[in-house]
Amino acid sequence: MPTDERYIDVEISDHVATLTLNRPDKLNAWSWESARQLAGIADELRFNDDVRVVVLQANGRAFCAGVDLGMPEDRITGRSPAEKVRNYYEKFRWVHERFHVFSNLPQPIVVAVHGYCLGAGLEIAMMGDIRLAADDAKFALPETSIGVGLDAGADLRLVTEIGAGWTKLLAMTGRRIDAETALRIGIVQEVHPADELRAKAREMALEIAGNAPLGVQIVKRTVNFRAEQGLSEALRFEAASCAVAFVSEDMPEGYKAKAEKRPADFKGY
Repeated sequence: MPTDERYIDVEISDHVATLTLNRPDKLNAWSWESARQLAGIADELRFNDDVRVVVLQANGRAFCAGVDLGMPEDRITGRSPAEKVRNYYEKFRWVHERFHVFSNLPQPIVVAVHGYCLGAGLEIAMMGDIRLAADDAKFALPETSIGVGLDAGADLRLVTEIGAGWTKLLAMTGRRIDAETALRIGIVQEVHPADELRAKAREMALEIAGNAPLGVQIVKRTVNFRAEQGLSEALRFEAASCAVAFVSEDMPEGYKAKAEKRPADFKGY
């Protein structure tokens, strides 16, 4: 259910809208409500002629440490396994639609990543047009270690950015990589000392904001058109594929094992 609590702060100055994930006590863990609020903010920014660039950053020790594992598993319910699969599928499509609103803002999005950028965190970061990382940043796609697959499109966006091999390595192993590795393989475009990250992100945003707004938006629109060919179809396939894993016996085992800090005993059904 929607909440009155604000998960994302917004500040606009000098033609730059700065969005700050602000649940530091939870390492900015992601939830359905986070996606709803992000899309709502994007709807407001879309027609704001004073905003030429968006910066996405986070408060606390992490950019986003992943999905909020405290969310009750039965938040998605169904009267039968088949209906529950259908409901997960529709919820994933809902998330894809919310993320599409944000990632396809006419204004370019600069993402500043520090600390943990895991799972849902990397999903969010990959919706940016340009990504900057602090030298303390750690990236990973740990979904398979908790019994599910990727469901919000980071793998599909990564394929375009870094290729199939690296995408499969990260998604299949759940391995964490540091900022320099992320730079080398193309997940981020720049790495900076942690205490300089926000200033560097704003500096880049102001540099872009100083250029012709319509010209900048044309570049984003045309490059995204080429990069996202087939993405809509692939996202529907991803939603359908992931819905099955979310009703498996392995999913609750994976979540429980993660909470208990022990290896999961996956069965494959």
